[in-house]
Amino acid sequence: MAEEQKDLYYTRDIPVPETPPAGSDPAPWDKTTIVGTRRSRVDGYERVSGTALYPSDLALPQMLYGAIVRSPYPHCRVRSVDTAAAERLPGVRAVLTDASPEAQVRWEWSRGYEKRLFDPHCRFEGETVAAVAADTPQQARDAATAIVVTYDVLPFVVTLDEAAADKAEKVHDQGNRAKHDTYSRGDMEKGFAAADAVRKRSYSTAAELHTPLELHGCLANWDGESLTIWESTQGVFAVQSKVAATLGLPLSRVRVIGSYLGGGFGSKLTPGKYTIIAALLAKKAARPVKLFLSREETFLAVGNRPPAQMTIKGGVKKDGTLTALEFTGIGTGGAFPAGGTALLDWLVRDLYLCPNVACETTDLFIHGGPARPFRAPGHPQCSWALEQMMDELAEAISMDPVELRLKNIPTVSQGRGGVPYTSTGLEACIRSGAKIFDWSKARKKAEEESAGSHLKRGVGMGSCVWYVGGGGPPSTVILKLFADGSVNLNMGASDIGTGTKTIMAMVAAEELGIRPELIQIENADTGTTSYATPSGGSKTVPTEAPTVRAAAVELKRQLLQWAAEDLGEPVEDLRFEGSRIVSKASGKEIGTTAVSRLKKRGLAVGIGHRGPNPDGKSVNPFAAQFCEVEVNTRTGEVRVLRFVGTNESGRVMNRLTFDNQVFGGIVMGIGLGMTEFRQFDVGQTGKVLNKNWHDYKLPTALDVPLQMISEPVEMPDAEANSAGAKGLGEPVTIPTAGAIANAVYHATGVRITESPLNPLQVMRALSAAQKEA
Repeated sequence: MAEEQKDLYYTRDIPVPETPPAGSDPAPWDKTTIVGTRRSRVDGYERVSGTALYPSDLALPQMLYGAIVRSPYPHCRVRSVDTAAAERLPGVRAVLTDASPEAQVRWEWSRGYEKRLFDPHCRFEGETVAAVAADTPQQARDAATAIVVTYDVLPFVVTLDEAAADKAEKVHDQGNRAKHDTYSRGDMEKGFAAADAVRKRSYSTAAELHTPLELHGCLANWDGESLTIWESTQGVFAVQSKVAATLGLPLSRVRVIGSYLGGGFGSKLTPGKYTIIAALLAKKAARPVKLFLSREETFLAVGNRPPAQMTIKGGVKKDGTLTALEFTGIGTGGAFPAGGTALLDWLVRDLYLCPNVACETTDLFIHGGPARPFRAPGHPQCSWALEQMMDELAEAISMDPVELRLKNIPTVSQGRGGVPYTSTGLEACIRSGAKIFDWSKARKKAEEESAGSHLKRGVGMGSCVWYVGGGGPPSTVILKLFADGSVNLNMGASDIGTGTKTIMAMVAAEELGIRPELIQIENADTGTTSYATPSGGSKTVPTEAPTVRAAAVELKRQLLQWAAEDLGEPVEDLRFEGSRIVSKASGKEIGTTAVSRLKKRGLAVGIGHRGPNPDGKSVNPFAAQFCEVEVNTRTGEVRVLRFVGTNESGRVMNRLTFDNQVFGGIVMGIGLGMTEFRQFDVGQTGKVLNKNWHDYKLPTALDVPLQMISEPVEMPDAEANSAGAKGLGEPVTIPTAGAIANAVYHATGVRITESPLNPLQVMRALSAAQKEA
């Protein structure tokens, strides 16, 4: 595994084994007949009919329901816990507190931060204090409510400014600084001196909260000393390793199953305390325990996209050449190290050609729920700032924003010291998007339609590179071809809603020359499938697709050897054609299912392993987005009228799921830019005020533009892997908010630097601009 791949966020703090060396890669596909087409999901009927069993759907005989008592304060110490009343309630079968012998396990938040499972020192609202299991969900909640907890309420810090103050309340004994990073290249002083225009501005993005459709949780059941967990997770092997380590169990005694998942977006890459608590309750009660969090609990305890305060100073020559970029960023991962500024400055380092770059980031602790990776960690926040600065620099030299970006297209990964990209579609994405959007005409038309009206129209754009997205080892896939020509595809990867199972079936069908409908898929079960890293980082398709190809190639090699025996021909003269095997020399042929050894054995097995990524190269996807907005300057309302998204992610594997990902990513980016924010009760209680779907504004159908266009820039990347594919899921949400902010500026002439662009924020900015005029 390449050095930079060893500590990626989706494998952080979990053991990642090596897989055996892969065989020689097959030649790149020339023309495909299945891969790249629009294919409905292989499990589409199950998903829409309700027959797909998600972990939250499951029930076992004699199953109990769990509930957790959580700290109601952002900072406190538990003085006492009285469970007597709860234990007397009907249906209550098990109670756990910090005093329970069963609960004496350590929970590792991250390396170096290990605490008790029910830590008496609660550092955020929602920290676990006790837990119960009862016959019904209602009885479990009643019992949790009946537990009497006495707290010593302590001072708190819940904002970045509070945490950074000289005499701030300390979240941890060592202070509130979690991490500090710097990066530089070139000479900043010379870079700014060479600029014809220099601009500097500060920006901020609010925290987004993880709230996927399926709640976080699991069902735990013991069979003797063996534990089985059905969890809503992006990585069953990550859950297995964490549970085994926490409970002191052999891996062979922990089985985790998660074939379906109702959304995760990074928040389900690892298990939570709820997983361990469910297992301990089940052990104590000697019955299965189902523990899924309430919606309100998910707003507190299972992650967020960290808020960020950023300042960018940029220099540019009159011809559009960037001379210098200086970035400072402050963020918070909450009460424990959770990547509060992870990758926050990467776009400044890598996206646009610039010889002189300096970055400084500071991650602070606050008394808030710990962050978890959130679709393209760090990138959308940075894009909000960088894309607005690029437009401001373009305006300073009277250059079109599109032209400025095209002037500064890199061909190497500058942030990695000049490592070449295996392929780069940034320029193609910008040009293609601008053409489809009809950028110049749309820009002029918006200005004309805004004249003299309180309804102002504007257009904006943004572009991006995603830090990873090339996948890599380890991965193992097993293909079984049965005597009747049907196939079983066995892989450990989770399908997190992106259509992974469908794409893998298409890859196998393409390579084996069969219909995808003949392929049955078995996935995400530590008891029956081979190891796979969690599905995150836009790495699943570029990791698993080459592995499926490798398994199919091995399967065909066996069949060709067996057919050579039947035909009496040298194996090197035979050609596999799906339903038949043909001799190129003599023209002899045999049906694949007629091969004698296949009929005798009943099946052939091909095992594929994922090979390493290319040495000395960087595999990255690129994207650009264009949007048009309408701003009501009397009310502050912003309507997104249309969006165009162009993405270069190597080969398009399935055009239907490709477009689904683009549209979904844009909607999520609209949430960051226009509607979503975590609101603490600052200066009063420190509690989260909008921990529900009513007060926390997720984008709805009314917030989504009627016209959204997804246009792939297809550049199959043979250097990246044998499937030619790169990641897609995260790039599609990176530039959205920044593009909207640029469009609002174009419409109003007022630069709004604080997210979200909701009516209150917009009216504040417009009013302030009027007072200054």
